[in-house]
Amino acid sequence: MSERFDAAALRAQFPVLAQSVRGKPLAYLDNGATTQKPQVVIDAVTHFYAHDNANIHRAVHTLGERATAGYEGARVTVQRFLNARSEREIVFTRGTTEGINLVANSFLRPRLQPGDEILVTGMEHHANLVPWHLACAATGAQMRHVPLKDDGSLDLDTLPGLLTERTRLFAFTAVSNALGTVNPVAQLVALAHARGIPVLVDAAQAVAHLPAHELDVQALDCDFLVFSGHKIYGPTGIGVLYGKRSHLDAMPPWQGGGDMIREVFLDRSTFAEAPSRFEAGTPPIAEAIGLGAALTWFMALDRTAALAHEDALLARATEALRALPGVRIIGTAPRKVSVLSFVLDYAHPHDAGTFFDFEGVAVRAGHHCAQPVMARFGVPATLRATFAPYNTDADVEALLRAIARVHKTFTD
Repeated sequence: MSERFDAAALRAQFPVLAQSVRGKPLAYLDNGATTQKPQVVIDAVTHFYAHDNANIHRAVHTLGERATAGYEGARVTVQRFLNARSEREIVFTRGTTEGINLVANSFLRPRLQPGDEILVTGMEHHANLVPWHLACAATGAQMRHVPLKDDGSLDLDTLPGLLTERTRLFAFTAVSNALGTVNPVAQLVALAHARGIPVLVDAAQAVAHLPAHELDVQALDCDFLVFSGHKIYGPTGIGVLYGKRSHLDAMPPWQGGGDMIREVFLDRSTFAEAPSRFEAGTPPIAEAIGLGAALTWFMALDRTAALAHEDALLARATEALRALPGVRIIGTAPRKVSVLSFVLDYAHPHDAGTFFDFEGVAVRAGHHCAQPVMARFGVPATLRATFAPYNTDADVEALLRAIARVHKTFTD
């Protein structure tokens, strides 16, 4: 454990982590699926419902004014977190998936023609594949992908030949949810922009695990960036789409309804400016306020020390698993964060994951919404342990005990 970072003190801020599971202390290593929530986030959501619950942008009464101030204040917090030029470049969504679908339907589909291409990578989450599949099916466009090398990193030598005059968007993840690979986002954006190709960055797995300068949207110069609140200690049901203002101002609405309009007549409507244009209906108010609290909490951490501690846990667990018989790590790129995916020669991941639970160890077992990745490495599924700064050496030890229990059960 880093002398500069007290993981135990941080862990104490998360009520859920104090419990036991099946008589064992909880070792929560499923942070890639969702992170736990500190008490300050729980308190922020509870306070809203207990004191300020009202709809926003419409009421002139006190509660409505408080709710609106909390919601729009959270937007400013997101702007600060990403270093966007304006809070008007921040659209609240239900999560990363909705943000990508919004871009697919409002920004890209009107631009697509038969023969056009959308470029992705071989490590994408389904959320950064299926919306583009649907767009291609509707327009006659085609998908291409940057292949993976055997270590789970991108084969960047192929990229110049894949970025062509037919490419209308390059959409890629900053961090692979299935492998932990960290992609060179700034380099990829620059290569695409040199050919006039806009870029969408899926930052769902990156926001809680990369230093601030690697998520600075002005420095990256990305056209769009998406993430989910529940991946960075906030509530579920809330996400963010960052878009350059020039793009958002030119994009038509994707969903229609209340609060995204300027005027409505029986035969036509006119629409509000971005971001309101993309936030139809009653939005996730409490969730946005919770996200604002989560980001404020996260930005107050010594992020350098916290992430160094997280990286040290990943390195220790990786070294320990490499020494175990019958264990194969999937994804060994030179730069990784948080994610340790592996398979056991003697047990299916789903069976092993169930036995892990008997030891109080929570990991993910499955294809992680990344079936093309599983196909690339010739496995149906993996076990995936994912680390956060509130994890400790004790959690690594619990993981190793769980593997030992599975090995004994399936090989004796």
